Amino acid sequence: MKVKNLAVLFEQEEDGGYSVSVPSLPGCFSQGDTFEEALKNIREAIDLYLEDEKIPCRNVREFIVPVEVNC
Repeated sequence: MKVKNLAVLFEQEEDGGYSVSVPSLPGCFSQGDTFEEALKNIREAIDLYLEDEKIPCRNVREFIVPVEVNC
């Protein structure tokens, strides 16, 4: 079994919970009331996305680096 490491973006919502997206998989989104729930849900969304799109599981490593800016 190959493992694919994807960058996943978690955004904490003002009213609680998390929105989650996968930048390299357009349209792959999920959410959850807790971080753990959001993580579980995005894993399921990724599995379904990859299954539906028939995307080969390449050995690719992605990452997101936080950058601090003045607002």
